[in-house]
Amino acid sequence: MDTSTLLSTGLEPARVRFAPSPTGRMHIGSARTALYDYLLARRTGGQFILRIEDTDTKRTVPGAEQELMDGLRWLGLEYDEGPDVGGACGPYRQSERRELYHEQVTILQEKGAAYPCFCAPDRLERVRRERQKQKLNTGYDGLCRSIDPDEARRRIADGERHIIRFKTPRQGSTTAVDVLRGPITVPNSQIDDYVLIKSDGLPTYHCGAMVDDHLMAITHVIRGSEWLSTFPLHALIVRAFGWEEPVWIHLSVFLKPSGKGKMSKRDTSVALDSGYSIYVSDLRDFGYVPEGVLNWIVLMGWGVSEGDVMTLDQMVDRFDIANLSPAPAAINFSKLDHFSGTHIRALRTEDLAARIKPYFTSAGLTVDDARLLRIVPLIRERLVTLDDCLPFAAWFFKETVEPEPEELIGKNLTAAQSADVARKAYEILAGLPAITLTTAEPPMRHLISDLGLNANQVFGILRAAVTGQTVSPPLFESMEIVGKEKVLERVSRAIIILEKM
Repeated sequence: MDTSTLLSTGLEPARVRFAPSPTGRMHIGSARTALYDYLLARRTGGQFILRIEDTDTKRTVPGAEQELMDGLRWLGLEYDEGPDVGGACGPYRQSERRELYHEQVTILQEKGAAYPCFCAPDRLERVRRERQKQKLNTGYDGLCRSIDPDEARRRIADGERHIIRFKTPRQGSTTAVDVLRGPITVPNSQIDDYVLIKSDGLPTYHCGAMVDDHLMAITHVIRGSEWLSTFPLHALIVRAFGWEEPVWIHLSVFLKPSGKGKMSKRDTSVALDSGYSIYVSDLRDFGYVPEGVLNWIVLMGWGVSEGDVMTLDQMVDRFDIANLSPAPAAINFSKLDHFSGTHIRALRTEDLAARIKPYFTSAGLTVDDARLLRIVPLIRERLVTLDDCLPFAAWFFKETVEPEPEELIGKNLTAAQSADVARKAYEILAGLPAITLTTAEPPMRHLISDLGLNANQVFGILRAAVTGQTVSPPLFESMEIVGKEKVLERVSRAIIILEKM
């Protein structure tokens, strides 16, 4: 296979598959694989397929499949074929394709490239330990390789427990070509006779994935680097069938934020304690926008500028597998914040209002849509995640606010002095036809000058009185939205609090 021809997506439509196992939560590594699959399919006018590899029944987690599908849709990675949408190559759950694997493995057996193995698990464990003591390859010793086919068929007919193994060539070596790393050559003596069909009749990954990729006409296999160790085996299996190999792409490893080693469960717990996560559903629940998450993960392993801000459509236009890099990529949560905030600021006002409204209603607030549309421009620049809307803007939808009395006192002022400032501000605001930026700010600036104070002192008192907090959107624009009557009511209440201190 000519590596140079692999480095361009070309014009041929690519058929790619995202093929996760429902054995845990969907993390950003899986999401990146799905994203690259999606980008290649859309870039070439091909198809993006979701296949669920659920043959490891002992490790299957209830609800994991639905989480995968929900995660893809939240990210905007709509698949063309899959378990819940159908397609010409279904079923799309491996547990529902059992007979297909048996048909194909029978062909391998007839070719002499696979064989039944009747070894009991305890024998296999003894062999493994003994070979380990002798510092040999701990793989299978090949006891059943030479069993006469007629005898094997008789034993199977008698119901004897067995598995089906691939008959790896003993001599020579195997070279497989990975787009990102070039040719990878391994002596065949180092490749085990891996199991193809388990004793429960279900396939292993080595069998199921290779068979399905062929039957589903997959042109490019994009997967994690953890499969590099068995990559030559997979090439051997495909060749034993006589099939054309797909383009193989093994993605880079994700490193912990320090850049030293892969993320562990402990690192994941530390991230959660800091308000971050590697799990897609957590990122959604934390208020990150899918556009920002996609922008963050697409650059971890893609050799373009790490600061590039892109929409999904722009990623499609720019994507080329030639730009992917095998170099490990450290997870940088600060960049996640950056991209999430950047994409939030790019949203249309109506879109952002619709996205943050559920956070207010979940907090028990009644939201006036017209008021929300006026609030969005004031808080947009401050949002990193959607739930940041609550500390900045929840007070807009409250009938009353409860400022901490100490926060009503201006910096370097006493409570009595602050009460005097609040009374003078009240008089000015009460005399205005309406409170707006243009009507209220100039006379308030004059008051600051007349009192010999600074803006932080005076505006700080007003901000605490009107919003109930020390940080808020721009003060006068906020007061305009709240309305003159409610502003005066809150300033008046603040004066009473200060007078009692």
